[in-house]
Amino acid sequence: MKYIKADSVLPIALVEELQSYIQGGYIYVPSRKDSKKKWGELSGCRYEIEQRNRKIRKDYQQGKSVDELADIYYLSVHSIRKIIYEK
Repeated sequence: MKYIKADSVLPIALVEELQSYIQGGYIYVPSRKDSKKKWGELSGCRYEIEQRNRKIRKDYQQGKSVDELADIYYLSVHSIRKIIYEK
């Protein structure tokens, strides 16, 4: 997390109001709930896992066994079953 000087981004009146509560300290301003990203959205990891899971379901529908899929994707049999039966 990068620190930003309040007086460089906030109106002076707001900075003065904040100074009546805290001076020279740190304040964390959380993101709005509607603007938060889900896990893995920024890095692209979520997309990659979704793609992998689609491929696993497709392979299963085409006849590969759960044990084969576990070996191919380096996942446990339990994880493969969760992926296959989700949705």
